[in-house]
Amino acid sequence: MKENQDYLCGRKPVEEALKGDVPLKKVYLSRKSPFSERIAALCRAKKVSFIYLEKRELDRLAPGVNHQGLLAAVAPFPYISLDEALDRIKQGEEEPLWLVLDHLQDPHNVGALLRTAEAVGVQCVVIPRHRAAGITAGVYKASAGAAVRMPVALTTNIAQSLELLKERSFWVIGADMEGELVYTRADYRSPLALVVGAENKGLSRLVKDKCDILVKIPMGGKAESLNVSVAGAILLYEARRQRENW
Repeated sequence: MKENQDYLCGRKPVEEALKGDVPLKKVYLSRKSPFSERIAALCRAKKVSFIYLEKRELDRLAPGVNHQGLLAAVAPFPYISLDEALDRIKQGEEEPLWLVLDHLQDPHNVGALLRTAEAVGVQCVVIPRHRAAGITAGVYKASAGAAVRMPVALTTNIAQSLELLKERSFWVIGADMEGELVYTRADYRSPLALVVGAENKGLSRLVKDKCDILVKIPMGGKAESLNVSVAGAILLYEARRQRENW
């Protein structure tokens, strides 16, 4: 179901957001919706503010969307700084595994990567402040709730942030079609920042220069590359496999 960037629309996305504790500013309901009573009860249970609107008012908030008489306005995401994320690293725990997104544009890719990152135990995802998809309603939906549980650090400069991570003993591995090493031959067991690039451009030159190594995923068919969320998932699970000695 299509959704406006600022709103989760329809019964399933709104209900899942309430059950998954997605931070919501307000829920808008139509009394004519067959789901309004159920959603209102959830709002009361979760202490989320809600109001009833006429269908035409809901249409104005989310034009062209099949909202089923239900909209949820998503609150601003509680980003952290890179310094805050580094301060959370505790001695004696598992070696850090971070995911860095180099100017991804598609909220669905960001959400899918957050979902995988949370599944494999990534401690932090780093995204740029500008010219990239932030944590929006579409990302919450695509992440299947993982965005609520994943610390996301904002940075103004990905390349400089990677340099800072290297100063803190992180090994930086970038995903690139022309990488010098097949991804299974890299070592992911040290403190690691795994970097994936934008959908159409891949890693920027400056970001590539900051990587300790570039890895590639072999392609056997006619497709030149994988979707970034698929490629990222493959690399993240390779990191988990090596750390768990599967």
